Amino acid sequence: MKAIHRRRFLQSSGVAIGLPLLASLGVGKAKASEPEQPRGDIRRMLSICSPLGYYGPYFFPEGEGADYKPSPYLEPLQAVRDKFTVISGLSHPDVNGGHSAEKSFLTGAAHPGRPGFQNTISVDQYAAEFIGRATRFPSLALGLNGTSMSWTRAGVSIPCESRPSRLFAKLFLAGTAAERATQLQRVQNGQSIMDLVMDQTKSVARDLGKQDGQTLDQYLSSIRDLEQGLRNAEDWIDKPKPVVDRKPPEDIADRSELTARMQLMYDMIFLAFQTDSTRLITLSGAGDNGVVALDGVEDGWHNLSHHGRDEEKIKMLAIIELEEMRLFAELLQKLDDVQEGDVTLLDQTSIVLGSNLGNASSHDNSNLPIIAAGGRFQHGQHLAFDPKNPPPLCNLFVSQLQHLQIEVDQFASGGTTLAGLSAKQG
Repeated sequence: MKAIHRRRFLQSSGVAIGLPLLASLGVGKAKASEPEQPRGDIRRMLSICSPLGYYGPYFFPEGEGADYKPSPYLEPLQAVRDKFTVISGLSHPDVNGGHSAEKSFLTGAAHPGRPGFQNTISVDQYAAEFIGRATRFPSLALGLNGTSMSWTRAGVSIPCESRPSRLFAKLFLAGTAAERATQLQRVQNGQSIMDLVMDQTKSVARDLGKQDGQTLDQYLSSIRDLEQGLRNAEDWIDKPKPVVDRKPPEDIADRSELTARMQLMYDMIFLAFQTDSTRLITLSGAGDNGVVALDGVEDGWHNLSHHGRDEEKIKMLAIIELEEMRLFAELLQKLDDVQEGDVTLLDQTSIVLGSNLGNASSHDNSNLPIIAAGGRFQHGQHLAFDPKNPPPLCNLFVSQLQHLQIEVDQFASGGTTLAGLSAKQG
């Protein structure tokens, strides 16, 4: 792989913005760029949400601490047992609403199912405000079914990329000189539009009521986020992209092909981290009404998740979820096989795999199935919290943020790091 200097890039396809609808009329900042870090000092974060959850009795192990007995779903992970921690009992305080809670999985925003719900910033975007400028892409939002896990500070969903072919092109394929010139013009046009919009808002801000003022503040926050990206985009347009020894992938349109689709997306995540194209990735996993193409599965995935303790449904559901865990284990092993200085790529990457659903069959949002893997943590254990009085899941996010060397003691409902998940010394 060719070694190159890497900074930050934000692709833009043109900007068209108008003032929001106001009744009265009818943020953290990124740090300045720093010199390229030694590979052994680069920290990363990956957040994965499985929207249909996992069958708890097959996910959570017997026993606590380092001597736990692996559950069926943890068996494929045992080759990297000392590189992950399985966690039971966690939840987000006041996050309910069944499937609606997926919107709050990385934000912790309360009551996502209520009318008028306003989301907050997701942990990846919070981290991007500090470290996003270090890479070509401040963050990547990916989704196998077109659902994004990433939200801006104004609570706006960031569109996700669901096609590996397009993601590969963004990461590794160089455009022509004419295409780069067009891209630069779009960036500059976007900056001009931002200036115009900011001028327009100043003329109306003085006469707004409290509610409209809050709406305008959210709008301006989004504008500032876009401005920040546009200002840095020009630095990357003429810089070469990494060279990888892989042919561009072909998208798999058939959603029933779970194995191939997840493997392909995990391959893209691996390459993005290995080439330091980004250090922050979110992935909303598969899970829909269709029948998954695995031997023994004859019913739709969503219907199986609502098994109602039917043994035949649970048996088929377990085939799907065990495959998910096998593929996740492959990703962990692949990351662990790459050496970066004295540590591995997995040691440099803090990963959370989990779900917004604790019991998908009853749409329950407590006792969430969570695995924390990689990063500079002491792993190889089962952390079992009391589901009736658990710490907030966002405490785990605080631990991840500190792993990224961001000096923060709280995030959303999290007011400290997660008890029992200790950082490695040295």
